[in-house]
Amino acid sequence: MDLGKKIAELRKQKGYNRDTLGKVVGTSGAVIGRYERGEITPSVEIAKKIAEALEVSLDYLVGSSEQEIDKATLKRIQEVAKLSPKEKELVFEFLDAFITKAKLQSMMH
Repeated sequence: MDLGKKIAELRKQKGYNRDTLGKVVGTSGAVIGRYERGEITPSVEIAKKIAEALEVSLDYLVGSSEQEIDKATLKRIQEVAKLSPKEKELVFEFLDAFITKAKLQSMMH
């Protein structure tokens, strides 16, 4: 999905109209419409503000990542990063076991 379509889709999911998103990021609704139609491309600074307003990563917004990471997940990742190496290893072992179990269960159904 291209940047403009992604902005439009995320904006609608958030319940914003173009004018609202424009005000949040410091531009107009008309400019947001031009981004969405692919007529112009936002600057990196504006793209970052759009990503923040729509609560997605800039990487996800611009298409480098197809996997959206929500803010709650990002917060947990940041908290894990603060742990000691031994504590991180325990968290990783638990996650690996849980993910393996989930994959096995999905293969059986």
